[in-house]
Amino acid sequence: MSVVEFLKPEGWLGENGGPRYVQLRQRLETGIKSGVLPPNSSLPPEREIAEITDLSRVTVRKAIQELVREGLIEQRQGSGSFIREATKRVEQSLRHLTSFTEDMASRGLDTTSQWLERGVFLATPAEVKVLGLLDGAEVARIYRLREAGGQPMALERATLPLEILPNPLEVKTSLYDVLDRLGHRPVNAVQKISAINLKTREADLLDVPEGAAGLSIERTSYLASGRVAELTRSLYRGDAYDFVAELRL
Repeated sequence: MSVVEFLKPEGWLGENGGPRYVQLRQRLETGIKSGVLPPNSSLPPEREIAEITDLSRVTVRKAIQELVREGLIEQRQGSGSFIREATKRVEQSLRHLTSFTEDMASRGLDTTSQWLERGVFLATPAEVKVLGLLDGAEVARIYRLREAGGQPMALERATLPLEILPNPLEVKTSLYDVLDRLGHRPVNAVQKISAINLKTREADLLDVPEGAAGLSIERTSYLASGRVAELTRSLYRGDAYDFVAELRL
């Protein structure tokens, strides 16, 4: 079936189907899921969709913008609107304390990192409080874009006391591998997960539209002695991650 035939309003556009832009959005979603609108294919121009469906251009634009916000459609400057490649979802257990590299390796995915910050810095008041440091202390800080299978997945900013990680430049791939070698690998952690909308800078790095859904995770990790070893703040793509917890009575 051609895109033009698929978008003809007979059979899906009706008076009792709710707002017309919602009906068009749902029709386009159906086309994406069924393969009528395959990944990387272009949508007809808004003017042409309006003519095919007998809807106003304002209605068409509103439907497309919703799909852009949902990450299903990408608008390219001067080129039009395109169906985005489907994102591979990763299911991550909240039961075990593992590194990003270990998580992805268990799924057969190679990981890479783009370093955004790595060095020794003056601790912020929040870091001083969480890590149990003295005012004016310095910390090791690493901030990077984590990728798996060639796809950007998360932004990860980790802060550690210098006694735990004296030289952050030692971290090439897995932070936990380095901590393991130094005898400072955390054994338990507390995590707080919040739903957010990604801001422009983070959205660009994660290759999703501005305002797309994301997960903010703040993790405080501890050594066996109870000493705080790590404070990590991460932003995950909401369309790429499912966090799963096993509950028992």
